[in-house]
Amino acid sequence: MTSDDSEIMALLESRVDASQKKDVDRLMSFYAPDIVYYDVVPPLQFTGIEDVRRNFARWFDEYDGPISLETRDLSVAASGDVAFAHMLHLDSGTRKNGLQSAIWVRSTVCLRRSNGTWSITHEHISVPINPENLKAWFPPDM
Repeated sequence: MTSDDSEIMALLESRVDASQKKDVDRLMSFYAPDIVYYDVVPPLQFTGIEDVRRNFARWFDEYDGPISLETRDLSVAASGDVAFAHMLHLDSGTRKNGLQSAIWVRSTVCLRRSNGTWSITHEHISVPINPENLKAWFPPDM
């Protein structure tokens, strides 16, 4: 593992920690001002730091208490001042309606280093579906 890989993995771990704690200010510190973010909720594409901030605030507001994000299969590739990573997250917690939920999400993250600092310039979130019933895949115990 290179030092770039280690830096990026640390950034992604801090991003998960900020998400779990619903710390939107800390979370946004990992994103470039011109971020392009694809999500599973309309309008599907969020462009710029303020749009992405509002989307994260919406997501945080769906949960009563912290959000659990368990990262699996994290892979990082970096070369020069660009990098990408992909991973699975098990997103779970108690929704505002009292429902305990858990769902798998896939995340692809593109990063750029500027002035020695990595920031996320693009993120793509998707939800895997079961082709037999077109419903989201849930953890086996759900």
